[in-house]
Amino acid sequence: MYHVINPPPPGAKFPGLYVPPEEFAAQMRALAQAGYHAVTMDQMLANWTRGTPLPAGKPIVVSFDNGYQSQLTQALPVLRRLGWVGVENVQLTGLPPSQGGLSEAQVSELVADGWELDTQGISHADLITLGPAALREQVAVAREEVRRRYHVPVNWFCYPSGHYNATVIAEVKAAGYVGSTTVVPGWAGPGEDRYRLPRLRVLGGTSPQALLSQIAAARSNPAPPATYGPGG
Repeated sequence: MYHVINPPPPGAKFPGLYVPPEEFAAQMRALAQAGYHAVTMDQMLANWTRGTPLPAGKPIVVSFDNGYQSQLTQALPVLRRLGWVGVENVQLTGLPPSQGGLSEAQVSELVADGWELDTQGISHADLITLGPAALREQVAVAREEVRRRYHVPVNWFCYPSGHYNATVIAEVKAAGYVGSTTVVPGWAGPGEDRYRLPRLRVLGGTSPQALLSQIAAARSNPAPPATYGPGG
């Protein structure tokens, strides 16, 4: 799980979410040298459920949250050189180009390059605090809008800030998503609840070897909890 692929600016609120481009490139090269190959969430599910073959190597999903421009300008060229694609979890509002967000045309560039487009909803709202109508807008309406704009399936939801509970999961299922991702650290497998899939957050300052070690350690982590929000 990545966010901004740039050095953190002075005074950044969450500097750990900024991974410098050279650091990201070194991490991706290390993954490739270790035998990994990036796949999409849809490819992963097809393999899990139907046995559809994946590219040679150890499959891994490289996902990007929120829709930052640097994911196009910095991450895409690195992945393209490896013959890989990413998974973009875009939010429809709340991150305008003036704040480093992707424009609609730039999102379309990612799609044209083969990236999978999924969503975090309309505005990165805290879903567990919403009433039924607002929750439906953030989950179901967001899917309808992303599909309309970009003509892609949008099969996966990504919980904003990782917050979810049984009500949120039920809405995600009702909206037709085949699964969803969390921010709970762990390694996803075919036997897990597809609506609570763990991921690994990659923070700035993570060396290539540290990333490989993080992945190795994640395989033994327990499954994500049934609910996840502020205070646990």
